[in-house]
Amino acid sequence: MHPFLSASLILSTADLGIDAGEFRLSSRDIADGGTLPQAQVFNGFGCDGDNVSPQLSWSGAPAGTRSFAITVYDPDAPTGSGWWHWTVVNLPSNTTSLPTGAGSPGGLLPEGAVQGRTDYGQSGFGGAAPPPGDKPHRYQFTVWALKVDSLPLDENASGAMVGFMLNANVLAKATLTATYGR
Repeated sequence: MHPFLSASLILSTADLGIDAGEFRLSSRDIADGGTLPQAQVFNGFGCDGDNVSPQLSWSGAPAGTRSFAITVYDPDAPTGSGWWHWTVVNLPSNTTSLPTGAGSPGGLLPEGAVQGRTDYGQSGFGGAAPPPGDKPHRYQFTVWALKVDSLPLDENASGAMVGFMLNANVLAKATLTATYGR
């Protein structure tokens, strides 16, 4: 991983001089530390999941938050650079949740929200699909509180580009992690 991104990923809000309080992420569909259900498993790559983005809710964003972003990342993918399963940016600052299926085709995202390209090669949510026999992979669902109203990204933005822009504009982030193996 690039040293700038690695250092940025461990930067806390306290390091930035920001009082983020209790910025939290939760879900009715997935449990932090639990196993992903079939609903959040990819339909392809040898998997027969439903490929539906989970419901997500967040609270306690720091003062000055002007927009939010969501990422889903698998750091255990055997690629040398992990795997981006979902990126959505430009969620308005008054957004505090996304319903189940918001990142799926026909899903309900707030106006102006943009889903970037996953490592499956398309925009929108792409569920878990670790190689058979691999140890269970971690899937990190992260909400990012940002200091800008929007990021200049479109549906062709790669996970790396989205990650770079998020790290350059983050006020706080909250993550829940679930696992999946086959």
